[in-house]
Amino acid sequence: MSEGDSIGESVHGKPSVVYRFFSRLGQIYQSWLDKSTPYTAVRWIVTLGLSFVYMIRVYLLQGWYIVTYALGIYHLNLFIAFLSPKVDPSLMEDSDDGPSLPTRQNEEFRPFIRRLPEFKFWHSATKGILVAMACTFFEAFNVPVFWPILVMYFIMLFCITMKRQIKHMIKYRYIPFTHGKRKYKGKEDVGKTFAS
Repeated sequence: MSEGDSIGESVHGKPSVVYRFFSRLGQIYQSWLDKSTPYTAVRWIVTLGLSFVYMIRVYLLQGWYIVTYALGIYHLNLFIAFLSPKVDPSLMEDSDDGPSLPTRQNEEFRPFIRRLPEFKFWHSATKGILVAMACTFFEAFNVPVFWPILVMYFIMLFCITMKRQIKHMIKYRYIPFTHGKRKYKGKEDVGKTFAS
């Protein structure tokens, strides 16, 4: 390999200007993502706002229904991954060598660990909306379709998928939402202090 063959390096061994620019751009983007992490409600409000703007754009342009349908399928896929446990209990049913979800009241409480964490769900959903919005600027993505059939098919797909997911949740007894840590009552404090 000769000098300058590696990615991002110029002939003199220093990183190229383009590589440094995109590297710095990636660092700034990651910095903004890191700063937005604790603001869950604000992040989702911005995403819902972007979604609303996208829907208004599609309504006013009267087109890009295939792009909207693809966005809906993508969001449904993300939502199902968000509701699913990281380790599928149906796969763990045959083997007893790994952790499992509690099935009785007296078993140890284990918090629900998602296959797709909330932050990644939000990030992917927002990127999906932005990509769909960008697609509406190109006429090539405006494929003529009869949109009521797409809406009917999406509703049917949503109902079937959610029914299967809810049956899975009932069968393996897990709830994808935890409302804080369980509090266990121990022995009452009798007020005695230790003498030292």
